[in-house]
Order: sequence, then C-alpha cells, then structure tokens
Amino acid sequence: MFVSQGAPVRTVTRWLILAAAWLVATATPAQALRFGVVNQRSPHLTAQYWNPILEHVSRKSGVALELHIGKSAPDTTAMAVRGELDVYYTNHLFNAERDQLGWRVFGRAAGDGIRAEIVVAADSPIVTLAQLQDKGVVFASPEAFLGYWVPMDALLKARVQVNAQFAGNQEGAMAQLRSGAASAAGVNARIMAEYAKRVDLNYRTLWSSERYLDLALMAHPRVPAAVVERLRAAFIGMAQDPEGQRVLEASAAVSRQQPPFGFVAAANRDYENYRSFYRAALVRPQAP
Repeated sequence: MFVSQGAPVRTVTRWLILAAAWLVATATPAQALRFGVVNQRSPHLTAQYWNPILEHVSRKSGVALELHIGKSAPDTTAMAVRGELDVYYTNHLFNAERDQLGWRVFGRAAGDGIRAEIVVAADSPIVTLAQLQDKGVVFASPEAFLGYWVPMDALLKARVQVNAQFAGNQEGAMAQLRSGAASAAGVNARIMAEYAKRVDLNYRTLWSSERYLDLALMAHPRVPAAVVERLRAAFIGMAQDPEGQRVLEASAAVSRQQPPFGFVAAANRDYENYRSFYRAALVRPQAP
C-alpha cells in the first residue's frame, strides 16, 4: 500500500492497522482444506461429481478445497473423527458421541428431505418385511444412516432377523441387489432412484422411513468462523450464479441426480430428528 511521505504518523498507523485487519479477514489458508464426502457412490463417480464443484467454490470463496475420501464410508468417517478432515459432507456425525466433537453444520443439500427404503427387485416374490426373515439383506456400511441404521432399526422393531451384508457404499449395495446376491437392500431412496435410472433397474419398495434432511456441510471446530462463512456463501451462491448453475447441472448429469440442485444454509439444530433417532434406536454399532 502506498503512503505519502507527508502523511501524519497517526494516519499511517491507522492505515496499517486497517490493512492488517483486511489481510486477516481475506486471507486464504496456506494449505488446501481437506474436504471429505461420505461414500455413497464409487470413488471415481464421487470425484467426477465433486471436483468441479470444489474447484468452483475454491475460486469463489478464495479458500482452496481438496477432495479426500477413504475406501468406504467407515474409513472416511473415521478420518473425520480423528480430525483428518477440515470439512465433511455427511450425516454420520449426529450420534451422541460424535456430537461432542464440535463439528458445525453450515449448509446442506437443497431439497425437502430424503428417506430410507427397504427395496427388492421388481420380480421378487417378497412383498412384506416378514418375508425377509433369515434372508440376506445388503446395506452400504455399518456407518450409513439411511443405508443401514434406519432400515435395520425398522427390521428390528418389526422383529425380523436378517443376514446383514455390507457392500462399502450405497451403489455397491444396489449392485448386489441387481445381481441377485441379496434378497433386499436398505438404501437411501434418492440414491436408489438415481442408480436405477442409470442402470435400468426395476425395483419395488417394501418399506419407507420418515423424512430426514439430506447430507450436511460440516466444518471442523478448528476452521476459523470467517473461513466457514466464505465457504457457506460460495456453496449457497452456486444456485444463483449462472456459472455455478452450469457446474451443478453438469455434476448432476454424472449421477442422474434430479432437481433441486445446489445447497442451502443450515445449522446443527436442523438435524435434531437424527439425534432423536439415535436415542430411540434398537440397532447397535458393529464392525464392518
């Protein structure tokens, strides 16, 4: 910043203080923030979907974001629990133990909510949950909220014992259902519909849950509030920005996602029915 030689010392000092404050407010972390995405699709499809979004948000916010995912949902969530991620797009952090870690919701996927479903192939003879007794039912992973916890809890409350199998992610479970390796699958209804369109799979829904808000954008407590605010503005602004809209539509086409696209503001309190579910659930954590 240029300061004239004749400027009073107090004026120069005030300018320097203002300049320092501006630099602090607009500074970008020297290293890219590690952005995790809960495993719902294959790593390849996840990267295809998310990298253009993260590149756009990084440019708009001035905060560099870098995609990091584990081999499976438990692996990625374990990274978040250990503090190895800075931002996580997930719904795996709302049980009592993880609530204490201090992750902050700052946005979520647009839309009025998502459901868990228990589904079978369209030509399956199974028409009730009771008929799943002792049969193989495939789930994404022991971490998946809609892809394991909610449908398994429904089975337990219906007193139906099944042989639980795990595929690693949502679409892996759906592929096992498609191949006939499992009699039924516990799934996220939205991901199931997208997958079925992409691979031309016909299926029937045996059971559907109440609505839960879609995945949350969550920041680790070490990420400064000013940085979180810039990320929030960039994510939410995508749907109103022509360039951002094009990015969202291109990513949606990769997975056959249906509108609405983009992100809206959200806070921790918006996910209270997740916490209520965990308090009343019969299902218990288990190893993959």
